[in-house]
Amino acid sequence: MAKTLSPPADAALYEEDFYLWVERQADLLRKGRFRDLDLAHLIEEVEDLAANLRSTAFSRTQQIIRHLLKLQFSGAREPRRLWRQTVRDQRDELELHLTNSLRSQVQATLPTRYARARRRAAEDLTEYKEKVEALPETCPYSLEQILSHDWFPANDRGVVD
Repeated sequence: MAKTLSPPADAALYEEDFYLWVERQADLLRKGRFRDLDLAHLIEEVEDLAANLRSTAFSRTQQIIRHLLKLQFSGAREPRRLWRQTVRDQRDELELHLTNSLRSQVQATLPTRYARARRRAAEDLTEYKEKVEALPETCPYSLEQILSHDWFPANDRGVVD
């Protein structure tokens, strides 16, 4: 007669107290008690972790591009300092989590990242009553420029930082 596996005792804990469930799974892994793991939920959470890391990398890249566009194409003197700081902050955070495989995914989806960033930059510039026709249709920045801590585009409107 075939033995049926019952769900791990922690399966209910997953719904009741997620934090405690995570702590319990980590403890079971450390102790090598693999049979006691809540594998179904553990697999789901690992997949979600990967998706969240990818989403964060995409979002941070889009934020950097959005602010680079405003720095390059806006004639406004302020809030340029804040835009530059946002670029620096996003680059720092992106650097913490950007693995080789995530970098490849960002590179492969750069046209999509750019299109979304361009749309948001256009909305921002419109709020400043600026023309958005000058925003390029395709990304004018390489991934290396987007990620470089020392690089900012020159301003096309003659504003000097």
